[in-house]
Amino acid sequence: MNYSKLTVRDVDVSGKRVLYRGDFNVPLDKATGEITDDGRITASMPTLRYLLDAGARVVACSHLGRPKGRPNPAMSLEPVRARLSELLGQEIKMSGECAGDEARAIADGLAPGELMMLENLRFCPEEEANDAGFAKTLADFADIYVSDAFGTVHRAHASTAGVAKYLPAVAGFLLAKELEVIGGALTSPARPFVAVLGGSKISDKMGVITNLLNVADSIIIGGGMAYTFIKATGGRIGASMLEPDRLDFARETWESAAKSGKRLLLPTDVIAAASIDDAEGTVLPARELPDDRMGLDIGPDTRARFVSEIAGAGTVIWNGPMGVFENPAFEAGTRALAEALALSDCASIIGGGDSAAAVRKFGLEDRMTHVSTGGGATLEFLEGINLPGIDCLLDKK
Repeated sequence: MNYSKLTVRDVDVSGKRVLYRGDFNVPLDKATGEITDDGRITASMPTLRYLLDAGARVVACSHLGRPKGRPNPAMSLEPVRARLSELLGQEIKMSGECAGDEARAIADGLAPGELMMLENLRFCPEEEANDAGFAKTLADFADIYVSDAFGTVHRAHASTAGVAKYLPAVAGFLLAKELEVIGGALTSPARPFVAVLGGSKISDKMGVITNLLNVADSIIIGGGMAYTFIKATGGRIGASMLEPDRLDFARETWESAAKSGKRLLLPTDVIAAASIDDAEGTVLPARELPDDRMGLDIGPDTRARFVSEIAGAGTVIWNGPMGVFENPAFEAGTRALAEALALSDCASIIGGGDSAAAVRKFGLEDRMTHVSTGGGATLEFLEGINLPGIDCLLDKK
């Protein structure tokens, strides 16, 4: 994939109608309907302020939740509209529909420097179906399409890919940074390039492991997925998480790394307990766990080895925690890696999801080079495959 895409700075937006696809899929309090974390909204501010200051007439759109193609008041973008109004310091109008006569009338009445919102795109079943007619309807609102929703670029939906067939399509600042930082790490990283992979399952990251094995100098494996690797290489993992159908993949990956001279680091000791809800655990050898114990975090020796690997890195991409960090008894491994990255001079890239949640929990988000806003999109990006929401954007060359 070509990661060098045109951005809003490369096109003239003054006086133009702009369809802005943001990622406003924010968490809402089920009882009050209030936004509990506005991080995705604030992340859109640089692009939106640039567009409005340049005199663009902006039609903003997004999805929220999974309404399954039907209007659902509990998933309305109204709270997002209200928060955007506060942040931008101007009144923002909103249509009560994804598209239609009401939305058209509001859009036609926009003056330069004004913004409106469409209602939740997924209230319309045509959105997720990438219906050509619906994509054309959205495109008719604008002269230019600006994509800033990195979390949805792996979806071929009407608002993420379909509209680009009818409009010149460029990246907003948020998306452009994801492309620059993660794309740069995959194509021309400062070396040594260390990939840190954790989380529960190998099956979620098979493509990522295969791709990073080709481009990284070493790969650190932690979290629940490590135990399938340990089992595949002859270890006893007790009651730890295991994916029996991924044992062959783990064994082949281990052998491939050895043949290619790549370092693949597995835990040598772990914090083990009988349950993820236990208040404390015991340090045990990672390859000799009793049947009634499961590994729930990496142990002190493993922490030291992994931290040492990070300390010598030029680039680190991290996706997936080292253990059940939500429980304080099993957070030490994940915390140790986060603190090591915070102290390092390397390019530290946090691949969204639980890794991003962990660095935020430990108060270290601002000390990372980049914290991705994507979840599934980040994983597919790290696989090195073409993503429809990126592929549709205009190349700089």
